[in-house]
Amino acid sequence: MKTTIRWLIVTLVLSGLGYGTYIPVQQYLANRNRVIWRTEAVDRGSITAVVNSTGTVKPKLQVAIGCFVSGPVKDIYAEFNQEVKEGEILARIEQKLYLANVARDKASLDNRVADVGRVKAQLQQAINDEKRAIALRTEDATFIAQAEMDKYKFARLSLEAQLKSAVTAIDTAQATLDISQANLDYTNIISPVDGIVIDRKINPGQTVAASFQTPDLFSVAPDMRKEMYIHASVDEADIGLIKIAQQEKFPVRFTVDAYRDELFEGRVFEVRLNYMTTQNVVTYPVIVSAPNPDLKLLPGMTASISFQVAFREDAIKIPNAALRFYPDVKHVRSEDIPILEGHREKTGDRDADEAQLNEKAMSAESRSKIRKERDRRHVWVQEGDKLRAVPVVSGLSDNQHTELVEGDLKPGDILVTGIKPPQVVPR
Repeated sequence: MKTTIRWLIVTLVLSGLGYGTYIPVQQYLANRNRVIWRTEAVDRGSITAVVNSTGTVKPKLQVAIGCFVSGPVKDIYAEFNQEVKEGEILARIEQKLYLANVARDKASLDNRVADVGRVKAQLQQAINDEKRAIALRTEDATFIAQAEMDKYKFARLSLEAQLKSAVTAIDTAQATLDISQANLDYTNIISPVDGIVIDRKINPGQTVAASFQTPDLFSVAPDMRKEMYIHASVDEADIGLIKIAQQEKFPVRFTVDAYRDELFEGRVFEVRLNYMTTQNVVTYPVIVSAPNPDLKLLPGMTASISFQVAFREDAIKIPNAALRFYPDVKHVRSEDIPILEGHREKTGDRDADEAQLNEKAMSAESRSKIRKERDRRHVWVQEGDKLRAVPVVSGLSDNQHTELVEGDLKPGDILVTGIKPPQVVPR
């Protein structure tokens, strides 16, 4: 009897000890296996939507200065990076042949002028002879025969024609002289604009042959200190946004590798229509105008461009990570499980391909409706040990946040963005 009571007491004591340790162990295991969520708060502020691209810095205008005449280069007066003025001589072609041509044609012109004087004198003599013959015939018709009168008359007419020919010969000689003088003037290579010499393609002594094609000797870029152009290629999917940015005069910001810490700003100057197709991707040239007072932007630089296409001053901002996060089914409320199941159906590889094919077969109205529905998303908030879905409609987006257009959220609300990895406690 005593033994039975003793064993009963021991059993009760062990049971009590076991029950006393079960609850702490259960709580320890629950805390150990509890999911720790990564969270981020809803914020309020400005959102700037951008379209990124790359471009090449080029002068607003690049004037290629060539040579109209041939010959060896005698003198060069302009060097690389030199600022020149309109009308300034940049180089000179050897002028010996052209000076000789001018002298020859000038002498020919003087000869033609003298010939005009000679013909005028002969014409005046013929006129005087004709007048005297007419006077004598008037006194007595028998003094001069009619045949003699015809000789005087036609001699005068012949000299009048010779005078006209001689005057025309002067015009021809003058034109020839003008051509030779123009060729002589062309030996001076003159800048047609104010600008900076960005390229020089000749050296002293080099022979320039302009017989078949005008050679380029210099490249001069005007107004480089005033503004430069950045030539960018923008995908057709974004070109509508770029045109809106041009109309709204949104700023375009860009950087260049030469000045990594400096941010440059410009404006969309032009969206050109001469599209280019590369591997089935259509792009359009977009020209950005940027001031360049310090001449930091040089031709050929590569610019990393961000086109501002929209802006919200006071928007409720959802973290992009919260929009990308979809939890496991076991972590959400039972009433929100259909949301996850629908999401998985839409994101399955086979179903996604089929959905893409189906979208191509849809009408334009259906495609537009589906694309608008894509802005309807879900974010997740913690409710007890489970997660609750909050439907939202998104708007503008940058690289960190997205504008809340519709949804039961306010600044300060905590959204789940992921699961924290378990912390390993060192032994």
